Amino acid sequence: MKIYKFGETTLGLPLHAFEWKTEPQNPHVLILGGVHGDEPEGVVCARGLLQNFIENFDFKLNLTLIPEFNPEGVLLKTRGNSNKVDLNRNLPTKDWSPVAATVRYYPGPAAMSEKENQALVEFIKTEQPDVIYSLHSWKPMLNTNGLLPEAEVISKMTGYVIEPDIGYPTPGSLGTYAGLEKNIPTLTYEIERDIPFDQILRIHVPAILAGLKISEGRKK
Repeated sequence: MKIYKFGETTLGLPLHAFEWKTEPQNPHVLILGGVHGDEPEGVVCARGLLQNFIENFDFKLNLTLIPEFNPEGVLLKTRGNSNKVDLNRNLPTKDWSPVAATVRYYPGPAAMSEKENQALVEFIKTEQPDVIYSLHSWKPMLNTNGLLPEAEVISKMTGYVIEPDIGYPTPGSLGTYAGLEKNIPTLTYEIERDIPFDQILRIHVPAILAGLKISEGRKK
């Protein structure tokens, strides 16, 4: 395992990535937690995965885990970062818009204005992951952008519905940027909001581990 800083926030907080390398020909998976700081369920799940990987990483994958992509928001307990920007509306998608549905979804003054997303876009460009798991919380749902057989096994283990459309416009989102425009299958995993943390560790960490076994079959 390798731990490294792949970027930083406006306030200078480091963005840490945990990396496991196997063979170059194996698929590369990116897992993001803490995109929205007021969704601790995603962070808990990412941290549970981290502990599991530290204890026993037995996947034929090259995997990068970023447990807290928005550390400012996590510390402030806000959806956005210290600039009050929703990082999942700030990516440089073709449909990016400066108009926010509400203040909560403020997309920033320009696409990719935020340092976190600048680092993420550079990471995606350089590392070219084969699949992305983005861990959030809302109503139980597996929002898929791109073909994701991983969602099928996760759905069977959790009972979560698979939805290619989350049900409302998401300009500047990772699902649109990576999944639809870059052809990198992207799973936005919406864990049920406010469930006990031990339930996340008991149900959703194993479900993602099962999904990763499916990801092993992706070909370069």
